Amino acid sequence: MAAIKDLELKSIQYRREILSMIKKAGAGHTAGSLSCIDILNVLYNHVMDITPENFASHHRDHYIQSKGHSVEALYAVLADKGFYSITDLDTLNQYKSHFVGHPTRAVNGIEHNTGALGHGLSVAVGIALAFKKDNLPFRVFTLLGDGELEEGSNWEACMSAAHYHLDNLIAIVDRNRLQITDYTENVSQLEPLEDKFRAFGFAVRSVDGNSIPELIDIFYEIPFERGMPNLVMAHTVKGKGISFIENNLAWHHRTPDNDEFRDALLELDNVELKWKQVYEPW
Repeated sequence: MAAIKDLELKSIQYRREILSMIKKAGAGHTAGSLSCIDILNVLYNHVMDITPENFASHHRDHYIQSKGHSVEALYAVLADKGFYSITDLDTLNQYKSHFVGHPTRAVNGIEHNTGALGHGLSVAVGIALAFKKDNLPFRVFTLLGDGELEEGSNWEACMSAAHYHLDNLIAIVDRNRLQITDYTENVSQLEPLEDKFRAFGFAVRSVDGNSIPELIDIFYEIPFERGMPNLVMAHTVKGKGISFIENNLAWHHRTPDNDEFRDALLELDNVELKWKQVYEPW
């Protein structure tokens, strides 16, 4: 398991890689990838048992990125974990590259094709149910965007998860409150969101989804209640880590120009310096 210091520094590096690959590709879901990267960082480096060595086996934890449009975050983490070379990300969105704008199983480490929003939770429920029926101890994690909760298939999946007592299922909502056109509450009101999941039979916990220590603590509590599926409401900032991208609707799908790219990397350099001073004050 990685130490908190290492995870904090990894998140900074992942943000650099997200920006770099999107800049080279000329397209990408920038802000959403930045909002969820801390979650993926903690999951892959501290919580889940998923490695290049065990990926071919079903006897391991599973991860489904239902929020498929933020695939750049997942690509950065999988490269760091050794599923492929970091240089492969230079081919993002290029002709004949498997690294496209949504997850595909053609890329090593990707569990399931997603991107048609509202499908990931149903897939995760099916895998978790299979583990239960086979008396296997593995867990299934899935990351949902808050905007995709407008899809009714999510709530059908919730009913099944509760009915079958899938306490090996961990659904995580990236609650950044923005979607492609507006704030989620202006598009289709979701609140009271935690109460809705509770009404569907989930055990719910809330966390700062951009806080490495808080994420570690919340995942250690799983299962929250025996016999109940788990819901982590991860309150995040869309575009987290880059001041001019944070909570800026224009950055849902946008490529930084040269000046923006330079300024963003400079911000990350300054944050990295501050973290190193915290951990190594001498």
